[in-house]
Amino acid sequence: MDKKSARYTSNKVARLIEKYELTGLGDTLEKRWTATGDDRLSLRDLADYFNKELLRVRIVGSSLNTLGRDIDTLYRNLQSDDVSVGVRTDTRRRLIEHGVDVESLESDFVTYQAIRSYLTEFRDASYKQLSDTDKIAKDRESIQRLQSRTISVTSDRLEKLRDTNRIDAEEFEVFLDLQVICEVCGTQYSIDAFLDNRGCECQQWVNMWY
Repeated sequence: MDKKSARYTSNKVARLIEKYELTGLGDTLEKRWTATGDDRLSLRDLADYFNKELLRVRIVGSSLNTLGRDIDTLYRNLQSDDVSVGVRTDTRRRLIEHGVDVESLESDFVTYQAIRSYLTEFRDASYKQLSDTDKIAKDRESIQRLQSRTISVTSDRLEKLRDTNRIDAEEFEVFLDLQVICEVCGTQYSIDAFLDNRGCECQQWVNMWY
């Protein structure tokens, strides 16, 4: 057995990609894991994404495929701890009735550890996390965008209510003041001050002593 074959044999995710001819899925997994912002998926999310692709492949061509069943719902009914035993049993029964080998399917499902092994060991991929400073700056921008959006939507709604004589108002301006209150010491901060200060001073003093 050559080295390439040995790597496929030892890595479950790689083996399944080859077995079910999931061309391009490996590239997608790596791209979503190493992406930034909203495009990035965690290892757990990628495991669910991969498993849903396995489910999709299994039902393609089966009689179940003609029913137009939602992949997300089927997967949730099989895997989520939030669904009842009855729902899970009914879902398994329906899949079996339509020719899907559920036991084999579930044995193929992978964990986030398998995804991590595939990405880091098989594909030699790595995810470079943002520094604390960059992460805070990025999240500050996201908060500011949400604030601006909230102000814009509120102003627009109020103007429409005014213009249709549903409220009495002339010129006005909408303000949004986000405040953070530490439930330990009661100190109140603006969101910018809280981020600039890297949290509450009372916790920083605690950390100095431990």
